[in-house]
Amino acid sequence: MKRIKIVFNQIKNNIIKNIKKMKKEHLIKSYIKNNKLFLAFVIICVINSTVLRFFCMHSIENYLSWRAVLADLVIITLAGSFGYLLKPKNRFIYYFCFCIFFSGICMINSVYYTFYTSFASISMLSLTQYIGDVGDAVVENVLQLKDLFYIIGPIVLVLVHLKLKKKNYYKKVEIKSLRKKKTFKSLSITSVLLVLFLLTLSPLDVSRFLKQWNKEYIVMRFGIYVYQTNDLFTSIQPKINSMFGYDKANKSFKDYFKDKEQSPSNEYTKIFEGKNVIVIHGESMMTNAIGLRFNDQEVTPTLNKLSSEGMYFSNFYSQVSVGTSSDSELTYNTSLMPTKSGTAFVSYSDRKYIGIPTLLKEKNYYTFSMHANNADFWNRRAMHKNLGYDRFYSKTDYNVTKENTIGLGLSDKEFFRQSIEKIEQINKEHEKWYGLLIMLSNHTPFSEVEKYGEFPVDMKETITKEDGTTEEVTYPYMEGTKLGNYFKSLHYADAALGEFIQELEEKGLLENTVFILYGDHDARLPRNDYERLYNYDKTTDDILDEDDPNYKEYDSYQYELGRKVPFIIWTNNMKNTKLNFENKNVMGMYDVVPTLGNMFGFYNKYTLGHDIFDIKENNIVVFPTGNWVNNKIYYNSQKSAYLPLSEEPITEEEINSNTEYTNQLLDVSNDIISFDLLNEKKDKGIEEE
Repeated sequence: MKRIKIVFNQIKNNIIKNIKKMKKEHLIKSYIKNNKLFLAFVIICVINSTVLRFFCMHSIENYLSWRAVLADLVIITLAGSFGYLLKPKNRFIYYFCFCIFFSGICMINSVYYTFYTSFASISMLSLTQYIGDVGDAVVENVLQLKDLFYIIGPIVLVLVHLKLKKKNYYKKVEIKSLRKKKTFKSLSITSVLLVLFLLTLSPLDVSRFLKQWNKEYIVMRFGIYVYQTNDLFTSIQPKINSMFGYDKANKSFKDYFKDKEQSPSNEYTKIFEGKNVIVIHGESMMTNAIGLRFNDQEVTPTLNKLSSEGMYFSNFYSQVSVGTSSDSELTYNTSLMPTKSGTAFVSYSDRKYIGIPTLLKEKNYYTFSMHANNADFWNRRAMHKNLGYDRFYSKTDYNVTKENTIGLGLSDKEFFRQSIEKIEQINKEHEKWYGLLIMLSNHTPFSEVEKYGEFPVDMKETITKEDGTTEEVTYPYMEGTKLGNYFKSLHYADAALGEFIQELEEKGLLENTVFILYGDHDARLPRNDYERLYNYDKTTDDILDEDDPNYKEYDSYQYELGRKVPFIIWTNNMKNTKLNFENKNVMGMYDVVPTLGNMFGFYNKYTLGHDIFDIKENNIVVFPTGNWVNNKIYYNSQKSAYLPLSEEPITEEEINSNTEYTNQLLDVSNDIISFDLLNEKKDKGIEEE
């Protein structure tokens, strides 16, 4: 009897378990059945955000980032929950609109990441006025087939809607209380997801989220939808901060610079004092092209000459953000970093800046800038005045015709030819002068190859046949690639520069002149083109296999470090003197002001960089992303990982210290610009109140 009872209990328990299981299965099936449109909306938006990370950040960690998926779900279910407040027949329009909105976010960021290797910001809406000027570059060099993937989501939602409509899914009548109940249940699910997500966060995650410097990390950790929500608040923060955060920012600023003193004199102090200066802003010029040859033809013979005869800083980095050329001008002139949101040239053009031209005007220099483009592009008309230029020669000062244009405007050869006349006149009227000339032809999309002149980027080889005769064989190599077209474009720009220097020499304008050249930023070209450049297999017209002994690894670290730009200081009598050398210490654009200041005898206390001849091998270059590099390592803050650059030992303490230094520098720089902290009148006005 006892045994029968045990068996009976077991059967009863199994029945109860099966009933519970059936109830759960029924509940799940019932939920799916009654929420098909909502679930389709959620799944589509999650797939889009996951695919975005897949396209942009190529690592397993990003592909399988469940935390980012969890964060995306919080935003998506939150938006989707309120759809239940509508009647069933009206819900599709609600979900379709949000689906388009979320798909649009993914598409915009996909396009944006291709060009800037960063994610889009609401604060950049002010730059849409410039899209017309660079529209061809965007369409040809940035928009890709992958960016159209996100259109599929809304189409799928429409198909789901039509299928549900066919099955009379929307005919059901739901009273208002039931709709509220469904909304509450969905919001409850959102709350649970939110709590689960918050439990995964570390203090470092929260800190980076609030600072918003490292956008890749935030998207990887918080998802694109949370990033974009946070960016919205970050973008309006400057307006709020200007009303409430000034005192705190001003204190941090003064503490940062209170003990800073002018660097001691060194062997290069005032070596160029009183000399005229010509500065070349080299559009998209990159260091990796210097010394490069195709079929024994130099890509950049002029840059090769300048770098071999002058001071060549071969480990020099641009520090631009989304403002590209304008960011490089800002940092070159002021030793400040790009702003966290927006760009200084557009969003903060009403601030006070201490630029090199301002400092040289105090030493009785006449200062001017020349750029044969629209004066208001990147808001240069206003900003060049703020930086201290006496005169800005823009497009209206040049004869620009359809025949003499390349890409976005006047060709570099014609630009330099017409500029010589202006410089001659300036030289006659002023004892000392400083001029900036901004090149333009070597601008993306590098597509007007017929205007660049003949410069093959193929591979030619002479082979001997069995009968003893020779034949020249040509392999495509870099022909037809974006990088190959870039080399053709750069070869043209380099030739224009060479002609300019020769004409300056002939007119005697180099006798008392220092020639300075910097590349404004890298050319933003695809990594796989560099793979082809360094690992070309002529037998297959493809890339070498990774297990081939001649294969050269070119991973994301090499790609990021390969974006170096040239910085050269040259005079026509510098060759074979103590001033003719290559400096291999890492150097950033923000080191230019203190380095040139020491050489020309001007000083700006509020610089973030250092005189490279004072700091030497101890320098560190900070990037707007929070990454940094010194002579020992390149540290990627998104991955919290680094690439060793020397055999010197690296300690955790050193990494933490440099990362803290990086974050502090970026915060102070952003505060200086957003709060206008260099404006002494503003500071005095607040103190008087």
